[in-house]
Amino acid sequence: MSTCARDALDLREPLAGTAATARTWLLIEQPGPWGARALTASRLDPGLGAALEGAAESTGVRIALIRRPGGRRAEPGGARVLAAHTLPGRAWTRTVRLSSPEALRALDLSALGAGDPASFEALGGVAYDGPPLALVCTNGKRDRCCALLGRPLAEELALTAPEAVWEITHLGGHRFAPTLLVLPHGYAYGRSSAPEVEEILRASASGEVVAAGCRGRSCWDRPGQAAELALRERLPGVGPDDLAVTGTRGAAPRWEVTLTHRDGRRWRVTVAEGASLPPRPESCGGAPAAPRRMDVLAVRAHRAAPTPR
Repeated sequence: MSTCARDALDLREPLAGTAATARTWLLIEQPGPWGARALTASRLDPGLGAALEGAAESTGVRIALIRRPGGRRAEPGGARVLAAHTLPGRAWTRTVRLSSPEALRALDLSALGAGDPASFEALGGVAYDGPPLALVCTNGKRDRCCALLGRPLAEELALTAPEAVWEITHLGGHRFAPTLLVLPHGYAYGRSSAPEVEEILRASASGEVVAAGCRGRSCWDRPGQAAELALRERLPGVGPDDLAVTGTRGAAPRWEVTLTHRDGRRWRVTVAEGASLPPRPESCGGAPAAPRRMDVLAVRAHRAAPTPR
């Protein structure tokens, strides 16, 4: 049986620069079935889902539903809600249990997107102090590959790390299934096995980043994601807070991305947009298309001009 994930794997479509973009993630626990547009097609009140979806536009916040593997009921005490800001050096994760998700209407999503957790804390949110989280896309109503490949991965991970694993409604890039997001730092991965995810979580807990299988860090745009990963491959051992995208010049199909190490070193990375050929469905059942890809053409250390005497 041909699937979008099988085709992308057979054609060796690259992963870098394909992560969903979001500075802040707002994740709402909602067990039970999910529709293709889960915020308005689940057991969450569709009016609330539509209101949150509209309020999040252009804020840098991405909202998704989560549930424990197998879709089991929420634990006593109300639904878990997580908010996570992912910019390096400023990353934070907050958690709260709400007796009613309606309280989320009070959130200031523009402030959350900018990294201010005050409105979340006003709902009772506190710092999350548990292990790094793996959120695995399993929504078969979006694409069957997410169900066929994501659900077994989530269930296997839950056997050894039950507190770390959630299912999530949508991460984009079905053709890279199984896909997952790792918090607190916001790196997305694709085509991952359970042992690989376990290593990713161990590395995250130790302040390290696994570049293999990584799609990018969600806080950056797609050229920035590809540029950061290319530099990480050249600088092993660099932590999640060590590198930041500090400038992007140009427009499609070519950009110059500046990355800065917190010790002051800088690099310029040339990224070009291409097309993955031959055309194929980006989602199962979709029309054939040539998905965008981000190709890194050059990585150069940047030397500032000498200071005039």
